[in-house]
This record gives sequence, C-alpha cells and structure tokens, in this order.
Amino acid sequence: MKGPLFYSKILLFGEYGIIKDSKGLSIPYNFFKGALKTDDVSSETARNSNQSLRSFADYLAKMSLEEPYLVRFDLDALKQDVADGMYFDSSIPQGYGVGSSGALVAAVYDKYAFDKITVLENLTRDKLLTLKEIFGKMESFFHGKSSGLDPLNSYLSLPILINSQNNIESASIPSQNVEGKGAVFLLDSGTTGETAPMVQIFMEKMKQEGFRSMLKDQFIKHTDACVEDFVNGNVKSLFGNLKQLSHVVLDNFKPMIPAKFHELWQNGIDTNDYYLKLCGSGGGGYILGFTEDVDKARKALKDYNLEVVYNF
Repeated sequence: MKGPLFYSKILLFGEYGIIKDSKGLSIPYNFFKGALKTDDVSSETARNSNQSLRSFADYLAKMSLEEPYLVRFDLDALKQDVADGMYFDSSIPQGYGVGSSGALVAAVYDKYAFDKITVLENLTRDKLLTLKEIFGKMESFFHGKSSGLDPLNSYLSLPILINSQNNIESASIPSQNVEGKGAVFLLDSGTTGETAPMVQIFMEKMKQEGFRSMLKDQFIKHTDACVEDFVNGNVKSLFGNLKQLSHVVLDNFKPMIPAKFHELWQNGIDTNDYYLKLCGSGGGGYILGFTEDVDKARKALKDYNLEVVYNF
C-alpha cells in the first residue's frame, strides 16, 4: 500500500491567540510529509508507530460511539490494517511545531472515514468548521486538546485563514517573490517541545488578570495586524507589527522560548536584522523567523541552521 502524502504545516500567526479568538494564518509546508504504509514494518520506528496507531484506533472506536453524528470510521478495515503492521511513515519531526500528529490524523480520516468531506467539493464555511471539529476531536488523542487546524491544513494542503473560532476560510496568500530578500525562515532549536505541557502553562497564566489583558490588548492586536498585513502583502507594515509581536512574546511567553534563545531573540529586536516568534506551542522544536534581508539574518544567525520557507 502506498498511501497519499500528507504534508507538514506552519502556523505563521495565531499560536495561543487562536485559543482566545485571535486571527491566525496557517500554510502547508511541503518539505516534510508522511503516508500510511504496510511494507517494511521491521524497523523500530515502524513498530512504535504501529503501536501508537493501535491505541489511536481504540480511541476512534470510542469517539465513534460518543460522536456518531459527527463522523463514522471503517473501524474493521482500520483494525485489520493495524494488525497487518500498518504504520505512518513520516519525515515530519515530532515535537517541532510543524504538525506531525496533524498529518497522521489527516491520513487516517482520508482513508477510513465514511462520507468524508473531500477537497474537491465546494468547501463552504460549514464544511470547513465540521472538518475542523472532527479533526480537533481526533487530534485530542495526541495533545489533550486540539483546535483541529493542523490536520485541516494537512488534509486540504491550502493556506487557512482563521478570522475567529467560528469563521475560517481557505485563503490565497501573495505568491512568493523568489528573488526577494525578505524571508520567513525556521531555526532549529535542537530540542523537541511537547504541546500539552506548554498549553498547560498558558492556561495557568490565563488565570492572571494582567496576562489576560496583555493577551487581548497587545498579543492579539499585533497578531491580527500581522495576519492582515501578510495576506494583503503590506510588507513594511508587517515588519513594524512583527517587531511589536516579537517583543510581546519575549516579555510574556518566556517559558515557551528555550533559554539559550532569549538573548538571540532580543538581539533581533535591537538590530532589526530579524524578528523571532513561536512556531506552534514552543518549548523547543522550530522557532519561526522573519527578516527583510535574509543575508543579514544569515550572518547574525550564522551558528544556526536557517531554513527559508517563504520569500518576499
């Protein structure tokens, strides 16, 4: 069996904020991908993945009983394939904020859901919200709580614009200027991060009134402005808002930023050579960067592996 490929994603804007109704923008990142397979099940990675799928299949059986009107799966086929050694063959790094579990969820839905909503349909807002809800319930198996956006992005392989929790649409973003000096890039922090503990820290902070008002008056304000600027191609305004956003994140989300990056983060704000922000929930994995001059950023970050994902 050679399953269709499902890609990783990058949430450019909206991490944490979308939990509280900020705007968000998520794009597919085709550099990493995964597919369901049943050949060559001898490796340890394949065996571990198969074990995980076994537990996931049990979870989906329970979910089908609790949510019969939302989604039904061909559980017999899924369990048979898992018994035959099926695993998720993936190059998407886990704990890096680029949607490894999202791609797996999308692959399982694509292969085993009855009456599935397909990419070929006219994707109305209702259909997108239904998919997001299904994927959120499915991905909760991995994270404890999921917005469903990662699997949605992987499944559709389209940019997703989040206007609010109940208002999402597939979006067109300005096409890349391959000759452009401006860039969005990924920095490898060298460690993995786990989503659930980071979300737990965020939820604890949300109990403080000061943090809640910072989120509303600063974090969400700058996030929304960045989304508007990016979608509309307002590069100058975008970098002004990015600088503010990078500052707010450094001041208020320190536990989510690996300690060795605090100085590097501040340095970008001071020099304007680049601005860093969280990629997903943080805690490790990738850090997302934006620069108006990729050569300057490369020089300033010469000790790190800088991977360009989008050019302005």
